[in-house]
Amino acid sequence: MPIIFEIFGYPIDDHSDTANRFRRLALCPFMDCDCDGGGNRYLSHIHLKNRPDLALFFPDREIIPSGICSIQLKKDESPWVVCPRRLLVLGHEGMGSRAHQEYADRKMLALLGYPSGTHLGVWPEVKIKFNEKIDDVNVLFDYSFDYILMPLESVSSHQLEQDFDMEWSKIKRMAEKTGYTVARRNGQEYIEDCPSGRPSIIEIMTSSTSGGDQKKRTAIPLAFEDAILGKTHKAPGINYRQVWARMASQMIVKSEVAIRWGGKTIWVVQDLLANYISSSTALNLKHFISKHTSEVNMLALSYGDGFRKPEGIMELEDSEFYAGPISNRPLDGGPDEISFQDIIRVAAYPSLRHLRSLLLRKKPTNKILVG
Repeated sequence: MPIIFEIFGYPIDDHSDTANRFRRLALCPFMDCDCDGGGNRYLSHIHLKNRPDLALFFPDREIIPSGICSIQLKKDESPWVVCPRRLLVLGHEGMGSRAHQEYADRKMLALLGYPSGTHLGVWPEVKIKFNEKIDDVNVLFDYSFDYILMPLESVSSHQLEQDFDMEWSKIKRMAEKTGYTVARRNGQEYIEDCPSGRPSIIEIMTSSTSGGDQKKRTAIPLAFEDAILGKTHKAPGINYRQVWARMASQMIVKSEVAIRWGGKTIWVVQDLLANYISSSTALNLKHFISKHTSEVNMLALSYGDGFRKPEGIMELEDSEFYAGPISNRPLDGGPDEISFQDIIRVAAYPSLRHLRSLLLRKKPTNKILVG
């Protein structure tokens, strides 16, 4: 039976003063601020007006997020991370120095390969919508990125006019309106901490949960309510197929666009999701274990054996890195090779006999006469 494993960052069985304080204040230890439910689980927020028992637990709050970090499907099995904040948070100050995610920070920054001392700007939830006409067809690029990272430098007005093909006065107004600092040195104006250089895309992909059953109280908000109030609870399961489909639809595109920009994309996932992809598609990630980045890059973080004796906030301090080419069609015309495009191919083919055997177990609902 699936159960909640971590709530507001702490194992559900941790009843220490610190763990209870984080729960009562609905704090996320990975963001160092209020839990936001994972950023996209607004439907799981609970309105306390109609829940006086929960309102006593969360004083001075009107709405509370369902702060579930991970779900354990079976005892003695590693939990599935269901909140992206649990894996990695970059959109707040202190990148590289926050507690509880230092290992993931170091691994990710090392893979990006920026020189030591580089100052990186972090832009969370960047949406890019762009269209142009190619061969009389209007083509559209419409994607959102979890994080864009880019070096910050002091860039002169002259250089920016060349980079953007725009008058300096317009660039200056745009920058000052956003909050950038414009400085003047030796008769020349500069934008300080201006994004410049090689960008990187960071995508955080965690598991989705099944919808749950309202009557059995396995939906996310109901399981959260029961767990917070100390009742026996049942959590929803994992929607494996949805996670795979979301990742397959974006992996190639976001890797390609980073390459076109001269940068790279790093996909941050959990080891359980990586294992599921290997078992359910033709993409066997064991063939792509690497120490160096390539066209597609995946950092799989893991609890290791730490989940067996949970205590306090557990940092994910184990990982595997996978990297390889996008396409399996080499430019030299040689034989096809394994590649990350295999994620959209089937892992195994059931036989025709297997299909017929299944059909024999169920009568057809209709018969059609072909004229």
